[in-house]
Amino acid sequence: MQISLKAARVNANMTQKVAAQKIGVGQSTLISWECGKTAPKAPQLVALCKIYNVAIDEIFLSEKSS
Repeated sequence: MQISLKAARVNANMTQKVAAQKIGVGQSTLISWECGKTAPKAPQLVALCKIYNVAIDEIFLSEKSS
């Protein structure tokens, strides 16, 4: 089963601000990822998966990002 970045963060009981701080990006960047406006680079996605405690293949990235 795949989940969105937002669902993974919520399941980890983390705010956008805290998650962004933990991986060293701005909160607006995290919001853009969660909305599908942009996508995280591979190292950032790995970091997110680590703090959210989910496998990288469980994350669904929106097709909207261009």
